[in-house]
Amino acid sequence: MARYDLSEEEWRLIAPLLPNKPRGVARVDDRRVINGIFYVLRTGSPWRDLPERYGPYTTLYNRFNRWAKAGIWLGVFETLAARSPQWMQLIDSSIIRAHQHAAGGKKGGRITPLALLVAD
Repeated sequence: MARYDLSEEEWRLIAPLLPNKPRGVARVDDRRVINGIFYVLRTGSPWRDLPERYGPYTTLYNRFNRWAKAGIWLGVFETLAARSPQWMQLIDSSIIRAHQHAAGGKKGGRITPLALLVAD
């Protein structure tokens, strides 16, 4: 089975970009969480099918969403892309099959762009 964990160099680049505000209960290891999130993103598997070594999928899913809303991921990907353009690999969505129920969304829905991207 392939491993999708961050290298030491990648972690050194990403770690300073993550929020670090201790509140209440101590957070689980950020590196383990990011490795789990990258596993889901790289493999395309559902959050529920995440291997146990990454912890509860709800933790990773919630952290992924919170950081997306805060713009953390944009900084992470820009940092990795600036280091080496070859690190950023694009996926051609024409080869990805959608589930049969994926097309059942509301017609004419409004797409809200990310505020940071609109500012550019």
